[in-house]
Formats: sequence, C-alpha cells, structure tokens
Amino acid sequence: METSAATNIDLLIEAAWVLPVEPHGVLLQDHAVAVSADRIVELLPIAAARDKYRAAQTVQLAQHALLPGLINAHTHNPMILMRGLADDLSLMDWLKLHIWPAEARAMGPEFVRDGVELAVAEMLRGGTTTCSENYFFPDVIAATYKRLGFRAMVGLPVIEFPSAWASSRDEYFDKATAVHDDFRRDPLISTCFAPHAPYTVSDASFERIRMLSDQLDVPVHLHLHETAQEVEDSRREHGVRPIQRIQGLGLLNRSLIAVHMTQLNDSEIEACARAGVSVVHCPESNLKLASGFCPVARLQAAGVNVALGTDGCASNNDLDMFGEMRTAALLAKGVASDPRALDAASALRMATLNGAQAIGMGERIGSLVAGKQADLIAVRLDEIESVPFYHLASQLVYAGNRRQVSDVWIAGRRQLADGVLALLDTTELRSRAQRWQRFLAGNA
Repeated sequence: METSAATNIDLLIEAAWVLPVEPHGVLLQDHAVAVSADRIVELLPIAAARDKYRAAQTVQLAQHALLPGLINAHTHNPMILMRGLADDLSLMDWLKLHIWPAEARAMGPEFVRDGVELAVAEMLRGGTTTCSENYFFPDVIAATYKRLGFRAMVGLPVIEFPSAWASSRDEYFDKATAVHDDFRRDPLISTCFAPHAPYTVSDASFERIRMLSDQLDVPVHLHLHETAQEVEDSRREHGVRPIQRIQGLGLLNRSLIAVHMTQLNDSEIEACARAGVSVVHCPESNLKLASGFCPVARLQAAGVNVALGTDGCASNNDLDMFGEMRTAALLAKGVASDPRALDAASALRMATLNGAQAIGMGERIGSLVAGKQADLIAVRLDEIESVPFYHLASQLVYAGNRRQVSDVWIAGRRQLADGVLALLDTTELRSRAQRWQRFLAGNA
C-alpha cells in the first residue's frame, strides 16, 4: 500500500508534555509541535508527527514541558537600570524623591536602549516572549525590540509635564503618531497610547487620546486606581473617582488596558465587565509599594479579562513571570478567603492567553493552536526540585522557577537554546549595567 509523502516543515519540537492553554486545562503527553516559518502547523503525538512531517530541524525535549511564551502585560523595561535604586518607600515618595530625579539625570536614547537589551535578556531567560512596554523614547524602544526579534506592544507616552522625550502636549502627540506610523505594519511590534495616570494627564489629553485610539484602532494603556490616595485625590480635585472620570471621557471601553486596579467597588467591577476593559494585575509591585490588592477573583467572576504583569524592575525588582504567577495565585486566595480562587491553570492562562487578549494579540499568540505564531518555551522538569509532580500546571505555578526555562522561540526563531541567548552577549550587558549603576549612584 502506498503512503503519502511527508510534508516539509521548518521545525518539529518533540516534548514529554505539551500544555497548550487552549483548550483550558488540557495536557498532552509525548506530543510534538510542528512549525513552518513563523507559525504553528499542528500539535500531534510524536510518532504521528515523525510519519507526517519532514523537518529541517528537530528538537527533542525528553524531560521538558512545552508551553506558550509568557506575556508580561505591563512593564517599564528601561527602568531595569534602576533596579534597587530606591526600595521600601511609598509610591509617591518613590516617584517624586527618587525615580523622577534619577530619570531626569539619565534619560536618553542610550539609557533606554541599554535598559531594553538587559531586560530582553532577563525576560528570555525566564520564558517571557512578549511584553507591553510603557516608557519614554518609544522609537528607540520599538527599534531595539525589533532588532532583537522580541515581540512587544510599545506604549506611546502622554504626560502633562516636559521630559527628555517631549517638551509639550502637542509634541507628545506628534511623536506618538509618528512612532505609530513607523511600526504600524511590523510583524513583532505594535503600539498603544500610554497616558501615565489620571493624576498626571488632563481631560483635554484624554479626549484627544480617545479620538486617536478610535481612529487608529490602538489600545490605551493606563495606570488606574493604583492607590487609595489616587482615588481620594480624584474625588477632591474632580468630584468623582478616577474610573468615573475616565468613563465620562469615553475611555472606559474595550480598548482600555487598566493597570493595577487595587481600589475597586462592585459597581466599578461591573462597569469594567460591561465595557470589555482588560485589567493587568501586578501583584509583587503592588505588594512592595503597599498599594493595595487587586480583587482578581471578583473581577474574573464578573467576566473581566485579567492579565499579569511585573511592572518595572525599579518597583518589583525583577521580570520573573513565574514568580508573578505564584504570587498572584496565592494572593488571590488570601484576598478572596477562598483556596479555590485563581487555580493554577487559570494563573497560567493569565500569564499567556489573557495577556494576549489584553494587548489585542489573542488571535496571534498566547496559546499553542494551529495557525498562531510559534512563540513557545520549554521548561526542564528533570531536576530534584521538580519531582515528583502530579499536575503540570500546579507544578509550574507553585513550584516552577524561571531558571528551568531551557529554550525559547519567538515567531519560530530560536532565541534561547539550552540556556544560551542567541543574540545577546551577557558579558557586555553586565558591563553596561554596571556603568549605569556608577552613573546613577553619582560615581561616574
């Protein structure tokens, strides 16, 4: 009997376990992922894959789990160069007395480029393949991510005071639209508007952002209801809570990515659910700054899409999405007084598919599904800290460690191979980081 010829593909990844995230909670044992160019072709048992496909490269991961790349849905990655600069402070003291003065000294294209490169190295080594970035000099940020083959949604900053990036409101908007135009068709880079927060952005700027967001079909990424003080200040200055103000300006909609959201009442949760708002939970940063607790279980029960982010390294102090998943899952149980709140599979979904949906990439990434981009990570499970395990998602969330990540692919391109970065020199990165440390410490 004749058999059909094998189909040529670029890559076949064989793994002991595949956790695709979609369908929810499913685990596939002894499966392979077939990849052609930058896309997933099929998930199927290893034996069937060997019969069906002829791969230019085959990677065998006999003691590994294969899963979607993690998505850091809120970060300020150039701030990695201020990691540990000002710790154990309240949010406004941290910002006004330390971070903003340090930024005034260091801010510029070189600082931003060096910070992004260092952050990409840390993210790749920890299994993160996509981030939602929010910082100044978005042109440099986007170009750096593109050069390194890293997927990112780059925020276009808007704030009412001058910075090294822009000196006036009009200049912020002019530069924002120019960066959007430069990267609007890029396969890895997308953009969003990134007004800093209700307390640093005027009604006039928010109205302009709403108009441009509608016209350009881009999200709006906003720190919102981060602290009780923010809410109280808004009530005093505007007569309403921040979400009410944002809603009145027409920004409470499916394009809004609301970050932190630690101060929410039931009516605000319902309003977010009705409007289709996505929330990004940053548990470790919120804990460190004592900002409050995002009511994750209540948001999810209402049908709100909740993603996960680290925030910047100046307030976290790392880009470890494995740590963030564990903290999020444990914190949700404590806040809800319910051990069933945010189970492991749901925490993993927050760090993958929910993040993709929040940043408008749910049809492209976030799960291992045929037709999606081939953003995958491999996690070793053969070390003493990983045995025994009974449920893979629980193992990853409650006992997993970013140092178990061995391999990373973004759009089918291998960015980490058995722990070695493909495009970044860690010795050079360390040298540059230490130079910025001396400068920011006043010893340059």
